[in-house]
Amino acid sequence: MAKIIVFGAGGRAGRTIAAAAAARGHSVTGVVRDPGRYPDLGAVTGDVTDAAAVATLAAGHDVAVHAAVDLTDPDFFAKAAGALTSGLPAAGVSRLIAVGLASNLATADGTLLRDTPDYPNEYRGFYLGHEAGTDRLRDAALDWTVLAPAGDFDHTGEPVGGYRVANADATLRITYPDFARAVLDEIERPGHNRRYVGLTAA
Repeated sequence: MAKIIVFGAGGRAGRTIAAAAAARGHSVTGVVRDPGRYPDLGAVTGDVTDAAAVATLAAGHDVAVHAAVDLTDPDFFAKAAGALTSGLPAAGVSRLIAVGLASNLATADGTLLRDTPDYPNEYRGFYLGHEAGTDRLRDAALDWTVLAPAGDFDHTGEPVGGYRVANADATLRITYPDFARAVLDEIERPGHNRRYVGLTAA
């Protein structure tokens, strides 16, 4: 079994991934900025944008998951990617799985979803900030994979117990448990190294 550290373990994706990893028998360390907000998690304090903190917390782990989000800072994802690509190798961790955005995935004709007609762009700065983070990963020697919902998360539906790879499509949905299944499968059986991959329900 792997030792997995989950940055952003208090969010919906991070919390579900951490729980799924523990259910499979992996050893999980959840990291949040303020553990007092999540008394049920038993998480530790950490800032994913701080390379020294990443290195200290990640030491002894086999793989890291980046599920942290900060909607108030447009540079958050670039800062986090910089800290992870520096801190994880310093800790001896070579594998990173990050949660991505459908907005930055290509549709079947190669157009990024965020650039398709009628796609909502009030959060375009957030999309571009996330892309800047991914660009930092592409420039690093770290073995990374970004997994993203191909359309969006299904916040209320029942998991179907499976998933498939898909091009970006705003109509597609995947539940958090099915997405977590994909993340754990990628950790246990890597197959999308250094790729940005869209997922939807099977």
